[in-house]
Amino acid sequence: MTPPMANRGRSVPLILGGAALLAVPSCHTSDGAGPPGPRPRYSAPPAPPAAPGPDRGARIRLDQVGYLPEESKRAYLMTAGPTGRIRFKVENAGGQTVLTGAPGRRTGSWNAAFPSVRVLDLTRLTDRGTYRVAVSGPDVRAHSPWFRVGPAAEVLGPLLPRLLRFFQAQRDGPDVVPTVLGRRPSHLADRAATVYQPPRYRNGEMVSGLVSVPGAATVDVSGGWADAGDFLKFTHTASYSTAVLYYAYRAVPSEPELAAEADHGLKWLDKMWDQRTGALYAQVGIGISGAGYLSDHDVWRLPESDDMRRVGRDDPGYLLRYRPAFRAAAPGEPISPNLAGRVAAAFALAAQTHARDDPGAARRALERAAGIYARADTAPGDGLVTTFPREFYPEETWADDLEFGAVELARAARALGDRRADGWLRQAARWAAAALKSDGQAPLGLGDVSVLAHTDLIEALDQGAAGVGIDRDELVAALKHRLDAAAARAARDPFGAAAEPTVSDSAATSFGLASTALLYRRVSGDTSYDAIGTGQRGWALGANAWGSSFVIGAGTTYPRCPQHQVANLTEGVVLEGAVVNGPNSAAAFRDTDVLDGMRPCAVTGFTQYDGQGSRYADRIGAWQSIEPADDYTAAAVLATALASIELPGRRPIPN
Repeated sequence: MTPPMANRGRSVPLILGGAALLAVPSCHTSDGAGPPGPRPRYSAPPAPPAAPGPDRGARIRLDQVGYLPEESKRAYLMTAGPTGRIRFKVENAGGQTVLTGAPGRRTGSWNAAFPSVRVLDLTRLTDRGTYRVAVSGPDVRAHSPWFRVGPAAEVLGPLLPRLLRFFQAQRDGPDVVPTVLGRRPSHLADRAATVYQPPRYRNGEMVSGLVSVPGAATVDVSGGWADAGDFLKFTHTASYSTAVLYYAYRAVPSEPELAAEADHGLKWLDKMWDQRTGALYAQVGIGISGAGYLSDHDVWRLPESDDMRRVGRDDPGYLLRYRPAFRAAAPGEPISPNLAGRVAAAFALAAQTHARDDPGAARRALERAAGIYARADTAPGDGLVTTFPREFYPEETWADDLEFGAVELARAARALGDRRADGWLRQAARWAAAALKSDGQAPLGLGDVSVLAHTDLIEALDQGAAGVGIDRDELVAALKHRLDAAAARAARDPFGAAAEPTVSDSAATSFGLASTALLYRRVSGDTSYDAIGTGQRGWALGANAWGSSFVIGAGTTYPRCPQHQVANLTEGVVLEGAVVNGPNSAAAFRDTDVLDGMRPCAVTGFTQYDGQGSRYADRIGAWQSIEPADDYTAAAVLATALASIELPGRRPIPN
């Protein structure tokens, strides 16, 4: 069995080898009934009162991390039958009732067990504190997890270092962080990787075999981040994550770890780009086996074990230790524009970040960005390069990537006093116009970065750029268009979700929409989409049918059994800060199992909340829901960073 082609590269392997299944303690967690346990920087409320008895006939769903005082605050009440004389109250940590009310309008039916969903409006709750919601009525009793209300630095600020710990857990090569998941140096043979011709695939199978590039020198592609729960490394996802981390750092420069982790990503991208020959490497490792060799997705193991394999060239495990490197194009040939644009953007954002503290390094980064951008293939046809096979991460648009690269080059040039700034800005406007004509204006995420590019181009226009060939209002309207589409989708969902829970990446899409709302407000001054953005962040952090946050370690109920090899095989660790996929189409779960080498782990109780064709499962093997990924977590980093900024018009929090 090989990974389904719809899997976007996440690991769904045939696990080979004879390791026995290990017994582990039950991973069951309650449905948010108790106060949060003691975790770093998320302390439980002092001496909370006892819960008001077992939940009966209802569930309350809300953002388990919390809210800022001025934000819209929506919780959702799921009930098993008609809701008549029901009241809710909000209690503080001292047991005092601080807010009462009745459930609001019915937003729809979720499933047969919970045919009614209604809104609980908590917006009047503005004082700093720790709270929970209790609901009571005839045959109905429910209570929520504890949550915080407070300033951004207090409520959301602690999320950033947690999310960055996931990237530290993903580090490959010699520069790991031993205190995170007990990581050890891994895949050291990547320092001298053999370059192979990209293999061809058909129907999920390799059909061309692996052929090394004649005369090509070995390349150092060590370091970087593993892409997801597996150990493959992709320029496609690494450039996106690196750029987003720098973008987030620009928003909150008080978090130096953001820049430090982005620098780690850039160091690897610098190895993947051969400035001398003009070759960009796209991938390290293979995810689908063939030609007699095992792939990365064929063996469940710790990454450092690959360095201990004693293998010859004819051994099936040869490519696990001596991993292949694949080029995006031959040296000197045009580079797929999606890759050229976003890799250039990552280097240009690095140049902006270090323009003051290390201008020499910033200028080198600018030249790297300029060299890659200049080699973009601006007539690629249908053959965009992402990964091998391309179906792991299919992508159709590329004007957004070139706009992103050009506008970040312009900003970097301005920061360094480089005269090329105006020329790059005009090119950014050209590619923005092309992106505006595209039908593929998707939510902000790995597949479409035009929200980031449009925002920076708008700000460049606001700073006096003239005659660049695009109107500011067009760009603002494009951001609004995305939010209008999100609002229309949210209006049809009982929990106000603008991401489709039957489609992969729903958690990351929700964070991307939260970021879009914040960026739109920043450039337009229009606050009318604030509630949509806050609602999407809340959905990803617990205000969903399953009552689970999709960020490990955030909230009370969160994923306990991620499909992540290091976390699964290292006893007693928590993959803190990882963002998982979230719910997915129920039909996608036909291909799940506990496979050889996995430590069994499962959380029960979520099945009763599946509905409207969607499913969420927290058990090892359910990659459709529970595999984390770099791009997912990068989306959460950006949304959290942007929400941490005190925007004009926000009311100060009472002391």
